[in-house]
Order: sequence, then C-alpha cells, then structure tokens
Amino acid sequence: MKKIALLLLAVLAIASCQRGNTFTVEGTIEGAADSTLYLYNRSLSGIVLLDSAHLAADGQFRFSQPAPTTGPELYVLRVNNQWLNVAVDSTETITIKAAMPGMAQNYQVEGSHNCEMIRQLAQAHSRLQQRVFEVEQNASLMGQTMVDSLATMLRQYKDSVILNYIFREPQSSYAYFALSQTLSHLYWPAASVFEMRDSLDGRAYRAVATCWKEYYPQSERAMQLYNMVERDITNERIAAARQQRLLDEDRIVMSDIIDLELPDLQGHQHKLSDLRGQVVLLDFHVFANPESGARILKLRELYDRYHARGLEIYQVSIDSDVHLWKQAVEALPWLSLYDAEGESCMRYNVQVLPEFFLIDRNNALQKRSSQIDDLDKEIERLL
Repeated sequence: MKKIALLLLAVLAIASCQRGNTFTVEGTIEGAADSTLYLYNRSLSGIVLLDSAHLAADGQFRFSQPAPTTGPELYVLRVNNQWLNVAVDSTETITIKAAMPGMAQNYQVEGSHNCEMIRQLAQAHSRLQQRVFEVEQNASLMGQTMVDSLATMLRQYKDSVILNYIFREPQSSYAYFALSQTLSHLYWPAASVFEMRDSLDGRAYRAVATCWKEYYPQSERAMQLYNMVERDITNERIAAARQQRLLDEDRIVMSDIIDLELPDLQGHQHKLSDLRGQVVLLDFHVFANPESGARILKLRELYDRYHARGLEIYQVSIDSDVHLWKQAVEALPWLSLYDAEGESCMRYNVQVLPEFFLIDRNNALQKRSSQIDDLDKEIERLL
C-alpha cells in the first residue's frame, strides 16, 4: 500500500508540473452554435493549427496548450471568417466572452493585460479600416485630395498607437502586435500600417526590437525583429553615403587617406594616420550581421599570418547596439573601433557592408574590395 501511495503521489506531481507548463484560453461565444472554433499559433513561418472545438448551444470552449518558453507568442481564435487575436506570455488563463456576428470587435477579455490592450488596438484598427474604405468610396474625393486625406488619417492613428501603446510598454506582446497590423484598400493590396523607413515609425520599431532583445534574448521573434531593424539602419547609412558621394572609386586608388579618429573598447581614441609605416586593412563591419562570425574568422587568419610582418587591421563597427559590439570585440587582437553615427562610412563612400580597403605603409589608399581578386597576394605586395 505504501508503494502504491508513493506511486500515486509521483503521478499527481508529474501531472501538476505538466499543468503548470500550459496556458488556457476559455470562455463563451454566443450565436455560434454548431460551429467549429479553431485555435492557431501565429508563428513566424505562418498560421499553424493547434486545436479545434465544436461549439454547443451555450458556446462554451476551453483550449490548453504548452506555454511559450522563450518569449511571448501570438495566437488566433477563428469561427467561420471571424478572427480574434490572443497573446500569451507564460502559464496563464485567458477568458474570452464574445458574440457572433462580429466576434473580432464584439468581445471582452479577462486574465491578460496584453490581450486587453490587443482588444483595444483591434477595435481602433477596425474603426480606421472602416474610415479608409469610406474615404476611398467617396466620389467627391479624387486624386491627390484622397491621398492626402488617407495620409493624414493614417498618421493620426499611428501617432496615437505609438504614444499610447508602443512607447508605453515596448517590451510587451501588444506592442509587437501593433507593429504587425496591416491595412486593406479598395484599389491596391493590403500594406503594413507601420513602415520602418518612416522616421517616426522607425523609432517605434527600434524601441520594440531593443526591448524584446533584452527581455527575451532566446525568442525567435525578438531576433527576427532586431535583425530587421539592424538591416534597415545599415541600409539607411549606406543610402546616406551614396547621397553624399564624398569619395568615388576613382579617387580611392593611389590617394592619401581620409583620416579617421575613433574610440576603442576602453574609450581611447585611435587615428588611422598613426598607423603610418604599417600595411593597414581598413575594415567596415556590422557584428549584428548573421555572417559576421565567419568573416571574423577569415580576418583572424589574415592577422595571424601577416601581423608579425607589418599588417594591422583598423576595424570600424557601425552596429547600433553598442553592447553587442563590446561583447563581440572583447577578445579581438586588432584595433576595434566604434562609429555609432556611421560618418566614417559616408566619408569612404561605403555603399555595401561589409567593406574593406588596403592602405600602404605611406598612408596611401591603394585599393578597395571590389578592386581586389586575391587579398593575400595584395597584402604580400604591399608588405
């Protein structure tokens, strides 16, 4: 009997742990008798069906699923063509009270602050969508007048969402959800409400990306959003450099260097011109780039092979995340410098990252990457 009791306690303990690692979405949906309710995960790769339930006359339902472990996840409840968004942070119970038709706007939620905020966002978005359709169908608004009216309406909506939702709690799942909203139109396909290249929208993206990376470092959503922002920042800097056109390729060959003075990990300033007498690989780099690791290994091979003979690497990072840069360069043996504004890229007309230049012992620029077929051979020639 004692062994049976111990076994029963173990089974109950296991069951309790399993229950503790789940979340629950439950409630009622009126006016949906004999319909099927579906629960989906809005994964990064698409909508994934998790479970379904037949709704009886009382409309009651209950779903339990494994709780997310690396960060918040987004889910969807669907009946017929009505969709209702749900965000789950961990092991929580979310209660939904909805009614058909119009379930997506006509519902209440309890047990989740994030889901309540998503409900508010969904209702505000629905009102915006209706106003957009009304403007597009208004025969008295044509051409530029319609475009201006839509732009004003959209800007007002975005400013409100950024101020009252995204900037309020950028680490939240509802802030992430806000950035994923789209807007349908009568005459062209649906488009994202928030555009990363818009200066104000871009600030919202960067706030959410930075917070999610800090709060949920193992989350695929956090890394995807952060990488998107990093790529956009890099593209902005490249575009600015292209506009400046301060230095074209013809001027690069056999000309004096444009001097740089940038700080290292300890904050000490290093001038590029101070390396006169050495062959210098001037390298522009982004450590947030997924291919950074492989490229650093190649640079390490070059450094180990030629440093004793007079090669130095002057590496300029334009990562927006200074903490990422500090961690990445801590063990590197060459000069690792930081340029938060990317001004050095503009001065050297860097249009694509990564990029590098070779400088001879007399501080004269010799070639850039596009002019080099065999880097080892070029370094040997200059040494």
